[in-house]
Amino acid sequence: MVAEVLFYHLTERTLEQVLPGLLEKCLERNWRTVVQFGTGERMNALDNHLWTYREESFLAHSALRDGTEHQQPIWLTTDTENPNQANVRFMVDAAVPPDLSAYERGVYVFDGYDNTALDSARERWKIEKEAGHDVTYWQQNSSGRWEKKA
Repeated sequence: MVAEVLFYHLTERTLEQVLPGLLEKCLERNWRTVVQFGTGERMNALDNHLWTYREESFLAHSALRDGTEHQQPIWLTTDTENPNQANVRFMVDAAVPPDLSAYERGVYVFDGYDNTALDSARERWKIEKEAGHDVTYWQQNSSGRWEKKA
């Protein structure tokens, strides 16, 4: 299966500012989601953030194996697992995903001011393009809105 693979280049806002909104859009579309992190520390920080990022709201999710992971709308991990049968997979902090053919959509979110993240995104772009996926590149404009660049 061909996945739609999006690359989100952060230049104006941080991952903490952007990720909750992207995940909310997935939930609005009834998409189950896995967010794969490059490190456990980053995953734990975002895990806490998703419960408190807004006073009037939170995102239901889990990163803890408690036997209900298959019921979670959003699963956080540092592994390539997909216990909630997600159809969307996010990769942050240079996380290397499994084959994205099993997903409707793959989303790479990377810091535009981190050379290592940029190099990783460029490499993943080549890999996903060669795999035949529908690849697009989005960059934040000065107001933080996404503009399609490629």
